[in-house]
Amino acid sequence: MSAPGAVLARPPVQSGGPPSVVPQILLSGVCGGYAIGAALDWGSPEVAVFMGDFGLSLAALVAAVSCGLYARRSQSRFRPAWILFAVSSAMAGLGNAIWGWYEVVQGARVPSPSLADFCFLLFAPPAIVGLLVLAKRPVTRAGWVCLGLDAWLIGGSLLTLSWSLALAHTTHFQGRTVAQGALALAYPLLDIVLVSMVLALHFKRSSVQRSAVNTAVVALALTVLCDALFSSPLLREHYRSGQILDAGWFAGSILLAYAPWVARRSAGEAAGGGLPRAARCPQPPISRPIAGSLAMLTPYLAAAVCTLGILTNVLDGRRIDRVVLFTGCTVVLALVVRQGIMLLDNISLTQELAQKENHFRSLVQGSSDVIMIAAPTGVLRYVSPAASGVYGRDAEELVGSELASLIHPEDLGRVVHEVRRFLAAAPEAEPTMRIECRFRAGRQRAGGDGWLNVESTVNRHHGGLIFNSRDVTERVRLQAQLQHNASHDALTDLPNRALFTERVSKAVTGRRASDHDTAVLYIDLDGFKQVNDTIGHQAGDELLVQAARRLGDSVRSGDIAARLGGDEFAALITGDGTRDPAAREFRVHEIADRLRIKLSEPYRIDGRDVRVAASIGVAFADPGITPAGLLRNADLAMYRAKKAGKGRVEMYAPQMQAEVVHRAELATKLRTALHDGEFTLLHQPVVELAGGRVAAVAAQARWRSTQGILFTPAEFLRVGERGRLTEEGDRTAELGRWQLEEAVAQAAARHRAGHPVPVVVRVSARRLLDRGLPAKSVEALLARHGLPSGGLILELTDADPRMPLEELEGRLVALRRLGVRIGLDGFGGGHAAVGALRRLPIDFLRLDRGLVDGVAESVRLHKITAGMLRIAADLGLQCVADGVELPEQVHALRAMGCTHGQGPVFSGPLDEPRLRCALTLGGYPLPDRADLPGAGREAVLTGGGLPVRRGGAAGPDTLVPPPLRSNSETPVPPT
Repeated sequence: MSAPGAVLARPPVQSGGPPSVVPQILLSGVCGGYAIGAALDWGSPEVAVFMGDFGLSLAALVAAVSCGLYARRSQSRFRPAWILFAVSSAMAGLGNAIWGWYEVVQGARVPSPSLADFCFLLFAPPAIVGLLVLAKRPVTRAGWVCLGLDAWLIGGSLLTLSWSLALAHTTHFQGRTVAQGALALAYPLLDIVLVSMVLALHFKRSSVQRSAVNTAVVALALTVLCDALFSSPLLREHYRSGQILDAGWFAGSILLAYAPWVARRSAGEAAGGGLPRAARCPQPPISRPIAGSLAMLTPYLAAAVCTLGILTNVLDGRRIDRVVLFTGCTVVLALVVRQGIMLLDNISLTQELAQKENHFRSLVQGSSDVIMIAAPTGVLRYVSPAASGVYGRDAEELVGSELASLIHPEDLGRVVHEVRRFLAAAPEAEPTMRIECRFRAGRQRAGGDGWLNVESTVNRHHGGLIFNSRDVTERVRLQAQLQHNASHDALTDLPNRALFTERVSKAVTGRRASDHDTAVLYIDLDGFKQVNDTIGHQAGDELLVQAARRLGDSVRSGDIAARLGGDEFAALITGDGTRDPAAREFRVHEIADRLRIKLSEPYRIDGRDVRVAASIGVAFADPGITPAGLLRNADLAMYRAKKAGKGRVEMYAPQMQAEVVHRAELATKLRTALHDGEFTLLHQPVVELAGGRVAAVAAQARWRSTQGILFTPAEFLRVGERGRLTEEGDRTAELGRWQLEEAVAQAAARHRAGHPVPVVVRVSARRLLDRGLPAKSVEALLARHGLPSGGLILELTDADPRMPLEELEGRLVALRRLGVRIGLDGFGGGHAAVGALRRLPIDFLRLDRGLVDGVAESVRLHKITAGMLRIAADLGLQCVADGVELPEQVHALRAMGCTHGQGPVFSGPLDEPRLRCALTLGGYPLPDRADLPGAGREAVLTGGGLPVRRGGAAGPDTLVPPPLRSNSETPVPPT
């Protein structure tokens, strides 16, 4: 067998075992035993008469009870037929019982006619109607007419034949009454009608419960045969009960009793009563040409019999009886009418068939799908015309070719396997199947020869297969494109994070032992945000596209480059079998540095050169590492490179992860401290340098550890080297909100206690722009705690000129309308403060600590500070000197025009009780000039440690003590 034949060959199906024959054996034994007894006259005339009368009555009653019980339990449409058969059998049983009453009980001859004859005559009508119920019901009126004509053709033929042979003599029999003559004719006439129905319905019975119908037909046919023999004058004159003729009636009753239960047993077997699944699979109906021919020829054979009977009488020289002539004419007329009906029916069926064929041809030829029928050998028998448009091949060209020669060789094995599995499955379990494969296209197809993606729905067809195929090439291409888009970046067409992670996972978990030096490069473009902010996002996208192109061209053929998102890229560097750690680091570092240089070259965008740098972190796939861990290590190394100055390559080291863990623990402790109330708020007085009065208090948060140590913000908000957690970060936002609300609440309480001193709260300008402190929330906070206007001063801690100052100005103006005063921290520390001073609505300035530290020692610094203070005075702004630690600094600042000071020389940060005591006193005494150290003497103050060298007015070698520190501060960060 060829390959296509192997594809389409149907595997053999094992048949189930034969049905049980025990009931048939018992039935044959009972009927055979009765026949043997009848043949031997039952041993005595008395027993023979008893068995001939009451034995037949018992058999008929058994049939009546059996059919009645089955009709009571059954819910099928054949239930009335079995009820009628039960009535018919009951009439036969009652007639035999009456017959036995005369012969056995009374010992007399049965009169003619008698009540038994009446019961026997009532046997046929229910049986005839029952046969009509079992028959296949005609669909049209013509079918009903044909059924009646067929019955009359058979019955008329039998009547003609019977009348010619015997019934004519019966009517002329001398010495009989009218009742006896009518009874003699009734028996054969009813038998003829019953025989006609049996023969007419034998080939028109329903396919449902076929075994039961066949058994019932055989039982009635056997009964009718015995009735016909009994009606014969020769046998009727010599008949007596108990003869062999009674065995036929007995067998007919027993068969009729068994008939309904044949249907029940067949249904149980079909439901799977112990048969294998293959035996229960529905098989295609087997054609019956002989049975179909007999069914069609039965009426014509009956008419032929009638004609032969008439011709026989003519040829024998006998006179044709009027009954025979009338019956023969009606039979011929019925045959002509039936032939005319069949002719009209054939014409109608031919037109309907032609119409359906046209519909089928239109559907097949007009369908966009290709319909192919393959023989069991795999040769295509039929191909619809749509093949020319779908496959680019004419249908005539494909017919006769082997299906396997048109399927792609790589798909043929899978197709063969699927088809064999489909043919081996039960049809009801899997009626159809779908197969997708590549199909050879013809030259008529646009694009020339090639392979098409074809999806086919497969159905069984007389041992072969029907393929309903359609071209899905565009769908397959679209699916491939969608899959590509799902795994690649839309802007750069590089693999995205998902695909890169998958490749890293394969490299880590499935690499060879010699590939332990596989590495991941995590790349970030430094300065990309400035490109977006200055020349636009479109230029930024173009820069990313060029960077991706450079990265893809720079990696080796076996390596993978990807874009992870934003300005972050990555590269997977496969190992080359190097086992020396130093050699592998040198090799990968060289690759990473080459990529850094390539990515740092100028980019030509919109006619201008744009420069960005590249920070690269490198991590190796050491044994036992997970893909997520490898990417995390490379990420940590990249941020270490950015922290170290950007534009460099950094190798991962284990301590980087330890630092991340430490920062996470610190953030967790911070959140826990806020939740548990471990933070407290201290206030440092802001003193007027002219008279020592406390003009304001500056709020400062402290963290009280479990050991009772207070930590400053510089210590518990220390940022990590990655730079992701700044003072404006998430972990400080909650602390800032707490500090503002706590400061307002305590200031309101002090106002109510008679200390109307405003509170200064440091706030990040970025936080204001990030909507972290909306104006309405400040208004609600002031109203909730009852703090009057002017009681809150917000001090900006940063004023970067790159921030949108217009938006910041609007925010500050809204806050000033609420009575909130605005201060600027770090004045004099750089150009940022000057730019903010020019644009923002400021009420006071805080001098940078760097100006205050050396104002009394350095002449240059003294002049710079004086200039700053003159600018503030010209603008009408007050100045606060931060970090005033020495008395001479107080006098120097006051002489230069500074209005306020804050620092250890007056007081350190105070808790609430000490602060209220200080406010009750009203201020702090200012240092007297007599207490100042003389010129040239060492300015040594108590409370310090070892002196340090500082530059100042006395020269570079003047010894001065280190700055005083608050007792509440410690340089040790919390652990």
